[in-house]
Amino acid sequence: MASNAFAGLLNSSADRHSLLDDAQGIVAGSMLAVLGVSLLSGAGLLAGGTAGLAFLAHYATGLGFGLCLFVVNLPFYYLAFRRLGAAFTIKTFAAIALTSVLSEFISGFISMAHVDPIAGALFGGLVIGAGMLALFRHRASLGGIGILALYIQDRFGWRAGFVQLGFDGVILALSFFVASPFIIACSVLGALVLNLTIAINHRKDRYIAM
Repeated sequence: MASNAFAGLLNSSADRHSLLDDAQGIVAGSMLAVLGVSLLSGAGLLAGGTAGLAFLAHYATGLGFGLCLFVVNLPFYYLAFRRLGAAFTIKTFAAIALTSVLSEFISGFISMAHVDPIAGALFGGLVIGAGMLALFRHRASLGGIGILALYIQDRFGWRAGFVQLGFDGVILALSFFVASPFIIACSVLGALVLNLTIAINHRKDRYIAM
């Protein structure tokens, strides 16, 4: 009986992930996102999406980024549950919670003493994009705009990366209140790299596993 239950955890197929597959994808995606956020933060940059809103709250209030990320995402769980289902909502909640917790503790293990803003934008955007790809491919996200972008892609066929890029532009425009034009320009570069990574590599017709 126990062996059958364990086999069920490993039972993935061409069109469906196993529970273990999903767990690995969520952990890996969250770890990559935290590393990318650390690169952006080390360079003093901002981000788009709810991470960008969390950065704005973090810089404006001094509260931890992880706490801000968790709180900013709370209103979006209802949309996730109603439009994308309970499984997506639970996995997204797990990804956000893990990312929030890791963000609070990563500075004790990895120190970004100096990160050039342009390098931070390029590498940070790419690493966060890779992390979000891992989450998307296991039907999870980092919440907020990611949830909305996935819903719009499923509903209307618009690329999630391009949808998110549009929202990111609005969020980064708000950054003029807390950052210099050069930092904002580098932040826009990071958002562009992040969202192009998603738009080019995440297509529903190419990757169908659930």
